[in-house]
Amino acid sequence: MQESRLFKIVYYLLDKGQATAPELAARFEVSVRTIYRDIDALSAAGIPIYAETGRNGGIRLMHDFVLDHAVLSGEEKQEILAALQSIHVTQNIAESQTLQKLSALFHLSSENWLEIDFSRWGNQGFDREKFELLKTAVIHCRQIRIRYAGSDGAERERTVQPYKLVYKSKAWYLKAFCTEKQDMRTFKLNRILELTLLEESFVRRSFPAEPEDSEIDCPLVTLRFPKEMTYRVYDEFDESQIERQENGDLIAAARMPEGAWLVSFLLSFGTQVEILSPAHLREEIARQAEKIVEKYKT
Repeated sequence: MQESRLFKIVYYLLDKGQATAPELAARFEVSVRTIYRDIDALSAAGIPIYAETGRNGGIRLMHDFVLDHAVLSGEEKQEILAALQSIHVTQNIAESQTLQKLSALFHLSSENWLEIDFSRWGNQGFDREKFELLKTAVIHCRQIRIRYAGSDGAERERTVQPYKLVYKSKAWYLKAFCTEKQDMRTFKLNRILELTLLEESFVRRSFPAEPEDSEIDCPLVTLRFPKEMTYRVYDEFDESQIERQENGDLIAAARMPEGAWLVSFLLSFGTQVEILSPAHLREEIARQAEKIVEKYKT
């Protein structure tokens, strides 16, 4: 237990720069006296750690101290290289050099096991450029100006403070603070039509934790598909959500957010889906189908 805590103290100081003994004691749930014993043990082991008294004092590591890579297990080294490889696929040169240096330091090869192409079919590269600009804005806390196609069909320009890029349900999203709405918003990357990186920086603010999917209005939707749609069903649903019937039909049940997206999603199956529940969703799809018929009668 003490050995684990000693390493954690070193990692904490590498991350924070310095800390007081009471801060470390609270962090690791031990007494201040125990922390000072740990500091003595680390110093005796050759770790250049020292304490300064006074108003701005605290426990620090020597400025040029680098943790010996030998404390990492083989599995941990592989995990670090795998994580860097996943970052490298976004074509960042600096990260590529970091990957090469650590591969040499760990005496391990970095296999090119992952490839990500952010562009859509037929796209000439704007999607990748967009992702790179957003990544830069998030990392360096730079505001951006976007032209966005909303779900209501309107295009609007907004200045936002980007917080996080999220990949969910086969699509990329940007979570950002909208300066116009003065609130957090989620933007689908495919709908960002123009993007400008601004000079203005911003300070990240704290927000309440986002609600779980179960806390959002996500009713249980139950659908029946013919066996001919097996490929598409497994594209859209997890195997645990699917039940195969004796005649080959597939019953899929999943919680989905109600709204325009769900209607469009179900209509994309054409006549190859039957909504078993909820009843009001069956009625809504029937109304939309009638509108489609009327549109094409002429």
